[in-house]
Amino acid sequence: MTPSQAVEQLRQRFGDAVNVPVLFRGETSVRVAREKIVEACRFLKWECGFDMLTDLAGVDNYGTEPRFEVVYHLYSMTNRCCLRVKVPVTEDDMTIDTVTGIWAAADWHEREAFDMFGLKFRGHPNLKRILMWDGYPYFPLRKEFPLAGMDAELRDPESGAGRVEVAPMLGGPFVPGQGSPSSILREPQQVDTIAEEQEKLAHPNKKESV
Repeated sequence: MTPSQAVEQLRQRFGDAVNVPVLFRGETSVRVAREKIVEACRFLKWECGFDMLTDLAGVDNYGTEPRFEVVYHLYSMTNRCCLRVKVPVTEDDMTIDTVTGIWAAADWHEREAFDMFGLKFRGHPNLKRILMWDGYPYFPLRKEFPLAGMDAELRDPESGAGRVEVAPMLGGPFVPGQGSPSSILREPQQVDTIAEEQEKLAHPNKKESV
């Protein structure tokens, strides 16, 4: 079964809850309504052969609504093909059902999406932060989070652990080069500080120098 055939069966089963698939560079993606994600994933695994969840990730489409997505990368060991399933999630309700009961591999992936974006997976067996510490107040992979980071108390400040401080990184070893002028216009550029983010929002049409 090809990804296109799987999506066609999915649409026959779930109707308007499944959008028309998109084919881009040989990869098939399809959007599924949030309330149907568990049923759709179960159907894709047991009826269409997508027995492996290779990845699950959050996406922040900052500036658009719905702002967030949860993206599932599925693979069929039998048919040797991939399918990408996307679920829109609104900023005012960031809860979506867990798929850990279908693929155990979703466990840590969902925890990472919770930790980095604030997405909440209803029914997850152990939904707690996996990279940042408990009590950390921010979500580092959201688009408004500055490149330099943000001040925050460490887990146990009473023990003398202190605070996390911002560390500007523009031009450092972990920041990609600016590239050509055309690439700057094509790709969004991260900012180093909150002040730069506010300036960017105040002047959205201002072109960056190269």
